[in-house]
Amino acid sequence: MHRPIIILCIILAGCAVGPDFQRPTTPNVERYTPQPLPAQTAAVEIKGGEAQRFVQDMDIPGQWWTLFHSKPLNDLIEQALKANPDLEAAQAALRGAWENVYAQQGAFFPSIEANFNPTRQKIAGTLSSPTASGSYIYSLHTAQVAVAYTPDVFGGTRRQVESLKAQADSQRFQLEATYLTLTSNIVAAAVQEAAFRGQIAATKRIIDIQRQSLELLQRQYSLGQVATLDVAAQEAALAQVQTTLPPLEKQLAQQRDLMTRLVGRFPSESLLEEFELSSLQLPQELPVSLPSKLVAQRPDVRSAEEQLHAASAEIGVSIANRLPNITLSANAGSSATAINQLFTSGTGFWTLAGNLAQPIFQGGTLLHRQRAAEAAYDLAAAQYRSTVLTAFQNVADTLHAIQCDADTLKAAVAAERAAGKSLAIVRSQMELGDVSYLALLTAEQIYQQAVINLVQALANRHTDTAALFQALGGSWWNRSDVPAGVVQ
Repeated sequence: MHRPIIILCIILAGCAVGPDFQRPTTPNVERYTPQPLPAQTAAVEIKGGEAQRFVQDMDIPGQWWTLFHSKPLNDLIEQALKANPDLEAAQAALRGAWENVYAQQGAFFPSIEANFNPTRQKIAGTLSSPTASGSYIYSLHTAQVAVAYTPDVFGGTRRQVESLKAQADSQRFQLEATYLTLTSNIVAAAVQEAAFRGQIAATKRIIDIQRQSLELLQRQYSLGQVATLDVAAQEAALAQVQTTLPPLEKQLAQQRDLMTRLVGRFPSESLLEEFELSSLQLPQELPVSLPSKLVAQRPDVRSAEEQLHAASAEIGVSIANRLPNITLSANAGSSATAINQLFTSGTGFWTLAGNLAQPIFQGGTLLHRQRAAEAAYDLAAAQYRSTVLTAFQNVADTLHAIQCDADTLKAAVAAERAAGKSLAIVRSQMELGDVSYLALLTAEQIYQQAVINLVQALANRHTDTAALFQALGGSWWNRSDVPAGVVQ
């Protein structure tokens, strides 16, 4: 009688209702920008102004930040990878996700439970005693083992495990995204600190120039060569440029606080590493991954893909919940009025049972849950497409920025050199009395802005270079600490 049911379970065990997940097709695009990339960017004869070459399909080293050749930067990132709490949280979330997978896999096996139940009872005198002795007060000891098994006939459990595995893989790529974000933020923070230090140094140089100009005007005033108004105007100009220094120092201090937090420390703890633009080497070769590879490299895209996989599996779970459910159970044990009589002849019992349950009417609940799962899949598919488009936009933005940064730096260098030369000429003429104070003030303001622009242009070039490595996925696939067996 049981043989047809067993055969049916074996046949159906290989089936799982619901759609089998298919990875989304790779976008059919050949490049990131409307126009082909040039072979290299513009160059200028200044440290940090070297030409950068775009290398198609160049692989990215696992520790891409080492391309900046800064030991303090390498040390800072190493500290962050050991102590950053955001990274620790992502690692814990990944462990928890896999434990949920292992827990759900337990449903593939029978559940076995043993119990022992001792009781002391008294039967009312109007009732017959259930014991052979006829006593109305007796003890009963029952020991038994119960086995229950729910065959995964329609694959609902398998789909649930599939969904949880996909969620764990999604969490795996969220961990990689956290890793990439952390390292990128530290590089960006180091560059920004260097930029603030450069602007502070430039501002201090400008203040010295303004002071020298003020001393020159004061000497000329004492000789009756300039008016009091000219001296007062220079004093105001000096005071104005001095007011720009404290905000830069505040931003530098806050940037140091940020880096301290990123490495898992409190702001009151000292940070030995300091950064100058001159200590960072600009990478000369820039990778440009093939567009067909980007979706496999970006952690956020891979995470969105696994979320889509999980949503696909949940459709199968909702369909299986609408189909018959089979439960097999067995129970065996012994009952005796004395504990020392357990498992003796005549005290044993056993039960074999099967149960087939088919949902008939649930008020539309199961149907609408299936439709909700299908809608969740459509949502995940749209979110995946949006993530892919954003990934391509990120790469295109950084490629445009890198090209413009080189042109901007070239113009900034030319402007700074021209402004410095002009200022020197005007100051010489001012000392001879050939030009007015207004000409000197104008030259100083032009030079001041040119110096700040040059520092910012250098910083932007480093920042956008780091952003390109981040936009391409950061090369988590080349990391030596990636666990074996990770789907790539």
